[in-house]
Amino acid sequence: MSASASHQYLGVQRRGTITLPADVRRRLHLDEPGAQVEMTERADGVVELRAALPVPADQKWFWTERWQEREREVDEHLAAGRVTSHESTDAFLSHLDDLGRE
Repeated sequence: MSASASHQYLGVQRRGTITLPADVRRRLHLDEPGAQVEMTERADGVVELRAALPVPADQKWFWTERWQEREREVDEHLAAGRVTSHESTDAFLSHLDDLGRE
């Protein structure tokens, strides 16, 4: 376990309720409205819990599958070195004009 890792036992109530310690909820922002915990049950019997914070409404577009697909495309271009940098806005706009003429 890393220096920041924590290990403790949590009681499971009759209805399956588990209470996370207050300091953990604060540190992981699980005390914010709409916060959720993602649960993954692994084949080896381990149950993993991860903080799943809500996305603000004005940022949901970024997490759509189409936008994330485009983000992956950009990452591929960057990794392959297929990028062009410009010193100014005018140079960038001039480059776009040149592309339009091709």
